[in-house]
Amino acid sequence: MKIIADLHIHSKYSRATSTSLDIPNLEKYARIKGINLLGTGDFTHPIWIKEIKQQLKEDDSGILKTKTGFPFIMQTEISLVYTQDNKGRRVHLVVLAPNIETAEQITEYLKKHGRVDYDGRPIFKIPCDEFVYELNKINNKIEVIPAHAWTPWFGIFGSETGFDSMEECFKEQTKHIHSFETGLSSDPEMNWTLSSLDKYSILSFSDCHSFWPWRLGREATIFELKELTYDNLIKAIRTKEGIARTIEVDPSYGKYHFDGHRNCNFSSSPEESKKINNICPVCKKGLTIGVLNRVEALADRKLGFKPKDAKPFHRLIPLSEIISALFQSSLSSKTVWQEYNNLVKDSRTELDILLNFKIDDLKKLTNEKIAEAIIKNRKGEIAVKPGYDGEYGIPILEPINEKAQKKKDSKEAKAQKSLEEF
Repeated sequence: MKIIADLHIHSKYSRATSTSLDIPNLEKYARIKGINLLGTGDFTHPIWIKEIKQQLKEDDSGILKTKTGFPFIMQTEISLVYTQDNKGRRVHLVVLAPNIETAEQITEYLKKHGRVDYDGRPIFKIPCDEFVYELNKINNKIEVIPAHAWTPWFGIFGSETGFDSMEECFKEQTKHIHSFETGLSSDPEMNWTLSSLDKYSILSFSDCHSFWPWRLGREATIFELKELTYDNLIKAIRTKEGIARTIEVDPSYGKYHFDGHRNCNFSSSPEESKKINNICPVCKKGLTIGVLNRVEALADRKLGFKPKDAKPFHRLIPLSEIISALFQSSLSSKTVWQEYNNLVKDSRTELDILLNFKIDDLKKLTNEKIAEAIIKNRKGEIAVKPGYDGEYGIPILEPINEKAQKKKDSKEAKAQKSLEEF
């Protein structure tokens, strides 16, 4: 059984999320995307857990289903903020639970350390090792996964608040950590440069804050399971057996791939940052050190090394982003939606279009330039201007027509003027 899973999402009760991010919309757009298993997100939030109970039916498999049979598993994200070794630490962790009862036990434990009602991703002053120890006491089927491992401010290896190794973070509880999430700004190839990570399963999920198809499922993990049960899923994560591959965006698309300062419109590669001593030439303050720089700092292998048991992966830009770049229109514009819907309808999913359709079939459904861009995307041939300091990377594609080219020229002129004003 092929399972395409996005197990790191949020609900409408997390900060900076869509107010329409509910279970019906999650199911609707997961089906459009081609995802067939979702995490519930935010199970510690008191209102969201009520909605989960009302709208999802639970059975002994650990899988919860909607009325139409779409599967979810209990999942949340927790932010741990504390001090260790005289340094402020901020680490986000994804938590998977085998059933609602266990999820509620986790919530009761957390309520002893603070509130859970103000945010779907609550914050606690609990060290990571203590957190894992206490959750393992509740139920040893609970799975804790370091989220977006390299993000500067909230990743386990982040340049600003992270650690240099799993062991430094989780100490003796490292034995209960079996995997980590790459995040948008890194991919498996980058993580293969660290031999210390070889024993961990590499997972990818979206961390979406809305249900739109350019967010939901933009990264995912493909499992091959005999049967979809919570136990089978966790076994796959803990042993690597059953993980087929991951779906990644190009790391340059991620919001923290390069170093830089968003407010100064300045970004730089690790090599360029080194030349300027990691100081922003605009404001003269320290740069936010991005994921590529941090990976290179901890790596003990050269890029290109591939472990023996390495899982393959797809590197894909979301379809909406491709259309948006070609038309030089916003992701949510009528132009982009119309073209997207031309492709994704009549049971065709976005991932089918991105991964499986041949060029001749695509040309029957859409503009020739869009069809060619989809194939380039599949081959990893679309260049991306790297993201930095909270700014997404930008796919670089030749505009589809003269009108789109004029829009691009205008945007570039405005950007150049903004830089000259600094």
